[in-house]
Amino acid sequence: MSDAETIAVYDARAAEYADRFMSDKPGAQLLAFIALLPPGGRVLDLGCGPGTSAVHMARAGFTVDATDASAKMVRMASAQQGVTAWQAGFSDLDADALYDGVWANFALLHAPRVDMDTHLAAIRRALKPGGVLHIGMKTGDGTARDAIGRQYTYYTAEDLTARLGRAGFSILDQATGHEVGLSGSDDPWVILRARAIG
Repeated sequence: MSDAETIAVYDARAAEYADRFMSDKPGAQLLAFIALLPPGGRVLDLGCGPGTSAVHMARAGFTVDATDASAKMVRMASAQQGVTAWQAGFSDLDADALYDGVWANFALLHAPRVDMDTHLAAIRRALKPGGVLHIGMKTGDGTARDAIGRQYTYYTAEDLTARLGRAGFSILDQATGHEVGLSGSDDPWVILRARAIG
C-alpha cells in the first residue's frame, strides 16, 4: 500500500490532480487497452485517482470497478457516471477470475518494491484466463520522494517484464515516453500491456 504521506498528498491535491489529468476523450494508451478487451467486459481501475480513465471505460460500455487509497479521490471517482468506486489499498485486492482487464496506470509505483510480486500475483488471480493488464510505471532505480512528498519505487522495463513473467503474464506490447506530472518534474515512463496466461 502507499504510505500515509503519499495518500495525504493525494487527499490534499485531489482537485488539482483532476484538473490536470481529466480529459474529454480517452488517450491512446487507454484506447489500446480497451481494444484488447471483450465488449461489455468487467474492468478494474486499480489506483483510479479521480476516475479519469474509469469514466471513459464506462462510456465504452464496460462494467467498471475502481479503487484508490485516497478517500477524496474515491469520492471524485464515485461521482463519475457508471463507475463503482471504493477506498482500498493494493493489498486489499482479493478477487478471483472476476475481471477481463485491470488498468493499473501509474499507481503501483507507490507500492514498496518488496510487495510488488505479491500485488502482481493478486492481479493475476483477479483476472480471468486471457485477461489483460495495463501497467504504467516511472522508470529508474531505487526509491525516492518527489518534490511534493509522494513516495516512488522505480523500475527498469527489463525488471518489470521479468516480474510480470514470473506472475503468469505474457507481454503483448510496450511503450515508453516521458511526462510532466503533478510535482512539475518531467519523468520517463514505461507502459506494458500483458495477458494472463492460462
